[in-house]
Amino acid sequence: MIITQVPFRMSFFGGGTDFPDFFNRHGGAVLSTTIDKYCYVNIKRLPHFFDYRNDITYSKKERVGSVDEIEHPAIRNALKYLGESDMVISYDADLPARTGLGTSSSFAVALLLGLHALRGEYIGKKRLAEEAIHLERDLCRESGGLQDQIAAAYGGLNIITFGENDFRVDPLVINTERRLQLNRNLLMFFSGISRYSFTIQQEHQQILSSRDKESQLRDMLALVEEAKTAIVRGNLDDFGLMLDHTWRLKRQVNSAVSTDEIDEIYQTALNAGAVGGKLLGAGGGGFIVFYVRPGDQSRVLNALSKLKNIPFTFESGGARVLYYSEETQVQKTTGTDLLNDNPES
Repeated sequence: MIITQVPFRMSFFGGGTDFPDFFNRHGGAVLSTTIDKYCYVNIKRLPHFFDYRNDITYSKKERVGSVDEIEHPAIRNALKYLGESDMVISYDADLPARTGLGTSSSFAVALLLGLHALRGEYIGKKRLAEEAIHLERDLCRESGGLQDQIAAAYGGLNIITFGENDFRVDPLVINTERRLQLNRNLLMFFSGISRYSFTIQQEHQQILSSRDKESQLRDMLALVEEAKTAIVRGNLDDFGLMLDHTWRLKRQVNSAVSTDEIDEIYQTALNAGAVGGKLLGAGGGGFIVFYVRPGDQSRVLNALSKLKNIPFTFESGGARVLYYSEETQVQKTTGTDLLNDNPES
């Protein structure tokens, strides 16, 4: 049996420049971190004495025969991609899906890591990210950028750079106290709205194809390097101001990323003392992060008391196998031999 653990990511700057239609022309970059909120995937082989061949548990339960009958597209396509069947697969997570933290990509990474581990195969972080991208973007045909799978596989506070159909991950090298201060200055709230990002991602893809918003996307790309400077050796408050700037640019690129309710939440936080913030992920709902100086946090928390505040800590481990137990495959047979551990008895 295998248990994998993969973190969720929090994307600050550069979202939208991680689409191939943009970065293959202009380059792209994202500044993001992973946080101590995780998804977990439990995988083991299904013994042959059941009347079904695959037992899948996520928000629903599937017990089916062939892999082709599995409804969950990522699980179905991952098993077909690796030529696997006869599996027990279950999913659990610290936070709900469809909330802007890259949960579906973290699940894809956790699933692939677990399947490779079950086969006794080591898979490095780069290949793991590449396979997760292939699974979601090619096999499942889901719209979106490429940052989520990479962030989930690698973990940490990084700048991910895109270009020429490839990527590079560069950790931000800062001292521990400064990293902790940045973490302490960020407050995350759940808007109460869960949404499918598919439609918003499709609209963003169409915007990239039309090239109407390239000026705003270039500005969002430039903010990645500026934010790096603020984190490493500048005034951390500038990071908060840049969050506000990138959020306003994102709304110019695609108006679907926000709603009247989200705009009201955002303005309430600013009025209470937040320096800046942004909705996480593609938009439309989910989690919102704000940069708030310590002295102003009680006012912001009070102003947004109707929302759930989610404390979090930056993490740097990325995808990992939490538990590994090698199994002996039970052979298809009859009688008491099926459960006999000692063939000589």
